Amino acid sequence: MSYADKVFIDTCKDILNNGIYDTDREVRPRWEDGSPAHTVKKFGVVNRYDLSKEFPMLTLRKTFLKSAVDELLWIWQKKSNNIKDLSSHVWDSWADENGSIGKAYGYQLGVKHHYPEGDMDQVDKVLYDLKNNPASRRIMTNIYNHADLSEMALYPCAYSMTFNVTGNKLNAILNQRSQDMLAANIWNVAQYSALVLMIAQVTGFEPGEFVHVIADAHIYDRHIPIIEKLIEKEPYDAPTVKLDKSIDDFYKFTKDSFTIENYKFHEFTDKIPVAV
Repeated sequence: MSYADKVFIDTCKDILNNGIYDTDREVRPRWEDGSPAHTVKKFGVVNRYDLSKEFPMLTLRKTFLKSAVDELLWIWQKKSNNIKDLSSHVWDSWADENGSIGKAYGYQLGVKHHYPEGDMDQVDKVLYDLKNNPASRRIMTNIYNHADLSEMALYPCAYSMTFNVTGNKLNAILNQRSQDMLAANIWNVAQYSALVLMIAQVTGFEPGEFVHVIADAHIYDRHIPIIEKLIEKEPYDAPTVKLDKSIDDFYKFTKDSFTIENYKFHEFTDKIPVAV
């Protein structure tokens, strides 16, 4: 069994069996028909993945790793806030007529700040510190900028990464305020695990632990039957994910820098309704 499958199944069962429903109050998200999109949730979920042992990819259904990496690079490498720079359509619902999602995600990572070492944006500061000051406990990013929230189409869900070097391993914590377990959980886990692999490689470290901290881990009401059916499937073993070892510059990675071997997964044909 893939470890990612185990974590996903355990988390979903915990939410379904022990979670709290928000049907007693008004909620912001709506379904396409205008109905309120209620959830059942758990607060403060923490999941850990040892990237030195296994890359976390779901086998209960296919994880589209290259699409996930493409979105990640749109944010972290291109530092873009325009969907015209993105291959997938996951952000279409939040973009304006020009393709912009406002001062969100990649925009925030691309803003330069003044440091004693010089002017750098948040990504370049992480790379600089890992290469020059790896013992630092201050290597992190944060895109939840309160000053710009009013100009964001969507407040950041995955908003902060903290990097920490232990021995020769690069570990990281992703802080996420909100997580749609069916639509986004394994997508975010795979893409930020990929980020750890990429940054570890170009800064001279081995991948260590990826820790995913979720404030509000939820399952939408119309997703419950899909989740229940999904977690009853028998998981397969995890695939092998490899990163092109010739790349030593973070800005040279592409979605095709990753190769996947021996990936067996269950077919998934359910249409996932999206709440916005």
